[in-house]
Amino acid sequence: MKKNDITLVVVISIVSAVFALLLSNLLIGTPESQSQNAEVVKEISSEFNPPDDTYFNSESINPTQLIRIGDEQGNQAPFNQTEQ
Repeated sequence: MKKNDITLVVVISIVSAVFALLLSNLLIGTPESQSQNAEVVKEISSEFNPPDDTYFNSESINPTQLIRIGDEQGNQAPFNQTEQ
């Protein structure tokens, strides 16, 4: 390579590096411009308020009761099979 070729390659490399740096700052931005705000969360306490009496009272339905449908014998012959 000639001396002029080396100089040209160095100049093109420097110009392309400066161009890439300017373009990346334009597209990506600087860390100062990328700030985010976080939502403030309320502190958790150990205090528990009793539930509303409109829904939880002595007249309410107890969802934990066992519900039985049909006889308690069960189906001894499923799918209409005859016992042998």
